[in-house]
Amino acid sequence: MWKGLCLVNSIVYGGMVTQVQLRLSQKTLEEIDRWVAEGRFKNRSDAIRTIVNFYEEREKTREFYKMLTTRSEEAKKHPEALSFLQRIYSDLHRTSASKSC
Repeated sequence: MWKGLCLVNSIVYGGMVTQVQLRLSQKTLEEIDRWVAEGRFKNRSDAIRTIVNFYEEREKTREFYKMLTTRSEEAKKHPEALSFLQRIYSDLHRTSASKSC
C-alpha cells in the first residue's frame, strides 16, 4: 500500500515527499486554518506547500530581475553589442520573403 502512495506523491509533487515538523505561531496557524475553511486550500499542508512554492518563485523572479538589471547596465556601457529589434525584424522578413519565392 505505501509503495503506491509513494508513487502517487512522486508523480503529483515531482519527487519523493518528506514529512517535516513545523512550529508556527498561534496567529499564523489560525490564519492558515481560516484560508482552509474559506476553501483557498485543501488543508494545512496544501497551504504551507503553496506558500513555500510562491516564495521559491519570488526568489527566481528576484534573480531574473538582478540579471536584467546587470544586462541593462552592460547595454548602457556597450550599446553596440545590442541586437536591435528593427534589424532582427528586417532580417526575418527578408529571410521569409526569399523562402517564399
